[in-house]
Amino acid sequence: MANLDILEFPDPRLRTVARPVEAFDADLGRLINDMFETMYSAQGIGLAATQVNIHKQLLLIDVSETRDQPHVYINPQVIESEGSETCEEGCLSVPGIYAEVSRAEKIRISAQDPAGNSFEEELDGMHAVCFQHEMDHLKGTLFVDYLSPLKQRMVRKKLEKQRKQEIKNTTGNRI
Repeated sequence: MANLDILEFPDPRLRTVARPVEAFDADLGRLINDMFETMYSAQGIGLAATQVNIHKQLLLIDVSETRDQPHVYINPQVIESEGSETCEEGCLSVPGIYAEVSRAEKIRISAQDPAGNSFEEELDGMHAVCFQHEMDHLKGTLFVDYLSPLKQRMVRKKLEKQRKQEIKNTTGNRI
């Protein structure tokens, strides 16, 4: 298994719309394993293939506290939604930034499993929120897109400052 690089906002590749998965093979299985390793090592609860620069309709979720309830959704779609709830979201592609986002409270989804079998599932709570967040990635949308233009500029500036500090910390002062 390999730990994959996670793209960070404002990388334009995060805006790529994912294509359907057509081959349910060993390569897909390896990608799923690599994505789970990446998500778990980054302390995430969800990861879309778009975030690792693979533009296929694939997302993973594990919202369990014990990190032992992995879910794989291939070619996913929301087929019904109801209610609305607002909760604080963060994102592995927008590190250190959190904001309130409104999402459907309950959703019914359809998807395929790693073998290509179709299924439907009803989701609510954090699982539903995470699913909708990751679905947005497959459409080229980020949670910061739901923020006002002013807050988006603040996010960009904060991330630029974080990156400059990381570079300074890793390179040190050279003479």
